[in-house]
Amino acid sequence: MNRQDTPPPSPSLRAAIAHRFSLLDDKADDAEIDRSLRAGVELRGATPWILMFAIVIASVGLNTNSTAVIIGAMLVSPLMGPIVGLGYGIGIFDFALVRRSLANLAIAAGISLLTSTLYFMLTPLDEAQSELLARTTPSLWDVLIALAGGLAGIIGQTRREKSNVIPGVAIATALMPPLCTAGYGLANGNWSVFGGAFYLFSINCVFIAFAAVVVIEFLRLPHRQFIDPRRGRRVKAALLCIVLATGLPSIYLAARLVDNEVFKSRARDFVRKEFKAARVHVLETRLAPASHEIEVTLIGARLPPEAIKAIEGRLPDAGLQKARLSVHQAQPEDHSGDNKIDIGSLKADILADIVRNNQEALEERDTTIAALRRQLTSQHGWVEQAAAVTREFEAQYPQCGNVLMGRAVPPGAGEAAPVPFLSADCRRLPKADEIKRIGEWLKVRTGQAEVRLVLAAKRGKLFRQADADAAAVSSKP
Repeated sequence: MNRQDTPPPSPSLRAAIAHRFSLLDDKADDAEIDRSLRAGVELRGATPWILMFAIVIASVGLNTNSTAVIIGAMLVSPLMGPIVGLGYGIGIFDFALVRRSLANLAIAAGISLLTSTLYFMLTPLDEAQSELLARTTPSLWDVLIALAGGLAGIIGQTRREKSNVIPGVAIATALMPPLCTAGYGLANGNWSVFGGAFYLFSINCVFIAFAAVVVIEFLRLPHRQFIDPRRGRRVKAALLCIVLATGLPSIYLAARLVDNEVFKSRARDFVRKEFKAARVHVLETRLAPASHEIEVTLIGARLPPEAIKAIEGRLPDAGLQKARLSVHQAQPEDHSGDNKIDIGSLKADILADIVRNNQEALEERDTTIAALRRQLTSQHGWVEQAAAVTREFEAQYPQCGNVLMGRAVPPGAGEAAPVPFLSADCRRLPKADEIKRIGEWLKVRTGQAEVRLVLAAKRGKLFRQADADAAAVSSKP
């Protein structure tokens, strides 16, 4: 069937589709939307404190390269309110609300910059992590994220049933990390980092506000009318100019980012293909997309200058017309005056390191084995000694049975050495002086200054040794 023969959608289907995607069915009352958006603009009371703590959390996350911590900070952040309020004020031509939103947004940005700058001035971790560097090069994709996030956010805020859209938008648009990164740039005097991060924050603010204006216009919320219609057109033209002025540089940055990634991909493929065919090993590859330089360090048989020239001549065929190839070759030492790498010496150093590491591992293993042998010998000697002491005790006191000999650590002794103990069940308990003599005998026999003696009778009272070094003597009921 030809396209001309396809019947148009039926009115019922068209109505179903319109109903499915309608933004008016579950829209909140105009007064409720107005009250909600105006309430989010103010930055007073607890809100500035929450903002400062969120900035500290985000700064720590950026400083330690923790994505989870950064996401948590974005969930806490109250920055979305003034930005959405700004877009709402522009959309309904309420310039008092616009001024108040701009003032609160400026205060929030100032608090954020001051807090993050102070943190990065005091922290001992001064290395720029990947999470920090990712916020210094905004591009067109950041514009798309801010625009889509802003549209989702303002649509969510104009519904009767509130959802978790706003926290998700705060995470997606990432308002706080750019401000923290800008604070890092201020703290370290790095103006390129500060400029890139603050530009990313500006992109998010402008396009979230622009998305709010678009949705407010689409929902036809009540707005103030100008006596002079030309003033309304001038406001819309000014807004369009701001949006274009903010977005156009990101297109250039996105194009440069794409060019850099294409250059890196082509350069890696070129190096892999060409030097694999030359039967040498590529030790290191350094790429500089800004200057179109490819620096390669080789190890193996030396390539003659003619072969390198031939490889360099094939750069245009790989789409690397402006690229420059620099080749460094690691080769056996010669005395031509070039600063070459002595492969023989390098191999000797590597072998020496391997031998030294193996020797250290062997010595550590021998030490461990010797300690385990001493422990086994000591344990074996103790077993023999315990058996002899048990036999001697049974011979001296035939009224006692179930004789046990062991070692235990008393409660609260920590890392103290185990204390020998002897326990037995007796038909009749020895007298107190006899128990004391048994304790002294046990000290001499085990060679320990402290021992425990536990004698239990089947019936009778509970007795306790008078000597503190000997153990309690208990009686079973």
